[in-house]
Amino acid sequence: MKIDFAIESDYEYISLKDKHIHKTLIRPKIKENEILIVRESNQEIGWMRYGFFWDNTPFMNMIWIDEEYRGTGIGKKVVHYWEELMKQKGFEMVMTSTQSNEGAQHFYRKLGYRDAGSLMLENEPLEIILTKKLNKN
Repeated sequence: MKIDFAIESDYEYISLKDKHIHKTLIRPKIKENEILIVRESNQEIGWMRYGFFWDNTPFMNMIWIDEEYRGTGIGKKVVHYWEELMKQKGFEMVMTSTQSNEGAQHFYRKLGYRDAGSLMLENEPLEIILTKKLNKN
């Protein structure tokens, strides 16, 4: 398994699989190294993309591992890899969110994320905001 920044040739995979991003935003995020791709034997098996909350705090918007590779620790490795990248860039905290009806909240809490608030959108489950302080080396 290999984790690396997405490149232009990953556009098709991302655009077909990621239903939570406007297609016009994929290429700029690839260019800005804000999408990580997970590969197994040179085949894409997942991705993680992020942005910035208030333009100053890294915010993981989406992590996806293809179904047949879930439960193997790959997601944990991707999150740790991203956290290390953010730490190297000088960030002291990262954020993410998940809907209250999704099991991902337990995944993030096991990785040291703490509840920091919530957001209620009309006709949507409660969105839980989570943060994690990055340990300094």
